[in-house]
Amino acid sequence: MSHEESTGMMNRRMPLGKDSEPMAMTVETLARLFDAEVRGDATRIITGVQPLDVAGPQEITFLADKGNFHHLRSCKAGAIILGYRDAASLNLDEISASLILVEDAHSAIIEVLDKFRPARPRAQIGISEEAYVSTSAKIGKNTNIYPGAYVGDNVVIGSDSDIYPSVYIGPTCRLGNNVTLHPGVVLYSKVILGNRVTIHASSVLGGDGFGYRRIDGRYQKVPHLGGVRVEDDVEIGSCTTVDRAMISETIVGEGTKLDNQVVIAHNCQLGRHNAFAAHVGLAGSVTTGDHVVLAGQVGIADHTHLGEGCTVGGKSGVTKNIPDGETHFGIPAQPIADATKFLIALRKLPELRSKIRELELRITYLEDKPDTATEKQHTSRPAA
Repeated sequence: MSHEESTGMMNRRMPLGKDSEPMAMTVETLARLFDAEVRGDATRIITGVQPLDVAGPQEITFLADKGNFHHLRSCKAGAIILGYRDAASLNLDEISASLILVEDAHSAIIEVLDKFRPARPRAQIGISEEAYVSTSAKIGKNTNIYPGAYVGDNVVIGSDSDIYPSVYIGPTCRLGNNVTLHPGVVLYSKVILGNRVTIHASSVLGGDGFGYRRIDGRYQKVPHLGGVRVEDDVEIGSCTTVDRAMISETIVGEGTKLDNQVVIAHNCQLGRHNAFAAHVGLAGSVTTGDHVVLAGQVGIADHTHLGEGCTVGGKSGVTKNIPDGETHFGIPAQPIADATKFLIALRKLPELRSKIRELELRITYLEDKPDTATEKQHTSRPAA
């Protein structure tokens, strides 16, 4: 995990308020959370959590990326969570911090964060008088609708949901339980959200797809009369768009995670537990299997199918179907082995160009040079 990723993980929860007393726990107490082994001073007091390169003597950090091992000697943390396998390859005598040895350092640090930076309790404000809620809407128990939100006709919202300010929910939308819509989210009509769905600020679901027909030199809009269905446990990042289908539904499968600024065009159907990084763009009618991973800035051509468990590397352009389980990369995307060979050859192009130029000069020289044998014969003939 990179420094930026670890910093993001450390800061993912709100710190304790000013009136709260800072929490203090011994290394031994923390180790008991995961039944872990302690190397070093188990009685050391820990009061906070910070990334590896900024943690101080009373703070705990973690190490899960071998690329960051070189930071260990300079690390000033009081305690470090470290995986057993990583510890086996290190000289632990050179590390002054107390070590908590665990099976999975990532999982362990999340538990520690839950102790030192607990999430703020969920508010209980009910339905604000400053929100517009249609008389035909049905709102579940313990659901909060904040000031400035708009809930349209015949909307159904389940229980324990949070609809934050400036959210627009269009007519006939249906939301499950434990749904969170952050400020500025827009749901056009006929959007269906499952349970435990989170959509971050300024995302738009259910807008028209980019569909036009060119007739007599002018673009004629293709009507989009379908909807969007987002299944359970989906999380959608900020400023992401999911367009409605032309006739049926655009589907985001169960457990799928979409990063910020992702575009899912009309009629796409995503499988379960997909993960798309920022700036991914899917053209119309793309389908995916389960557990598909797309790195940042990947573009997928329309009507393409991405097989189950496949992965596409960053900035790739996919124009053809990808079989199950394969990793593709490049523009156009191709199997990773072929893409790697292409990149290696590409790096050698300047050298190859120089060699070709040199050979061209040699060939030109040989072609222009007189034939020695013919010249000797010509000079040896007696004069007529």
